[in-house]
Amino acid sequence: MKILIVDDSKAMRMIVMRQLRQAGYEDAEFSEAANGYEGLDQVDAHDPDLILCDWNMPEMDGYTFLVELRGKGCKTPFGFVTSESTPDMMATARNGGANFLISKPFTAETFRDTLEAAGV
Repeated sequence: MKILIVDDSKAMRMIVMRQLRQAGYEDAEFSEAANGYEGLDQVDAHDPDLILCDWNMPEMDGYTFLVELRGKGCKTPFGFVTSESTPDMMATARNGGANFLISKPFTAETFRDTLEAAGV
């Protein structure tokens, strides 16, 4: 499985990778991006099977990235990993085409349970 992690924090990208490995995705190939623009390039270059993305990032935020992807016809499962998870944000994410939203702080079990529920 190829997983793209989009977050402006390198440390958070590393934490997400570690949690995914602990959740059973130890054989996954990971690619990274620091914002939505880089994310678009990584999608084109690596054709990931799953995209995990922060919401708030400079240059292009996660929601705009999601809308751009869906507008291009990309159907890759997409989930937000973010510190904010209000009901309005969850509705906006779903309306934009996100499959799920994981709130920080999270655990390996959070990823495993959420990804299984999303059919990933």
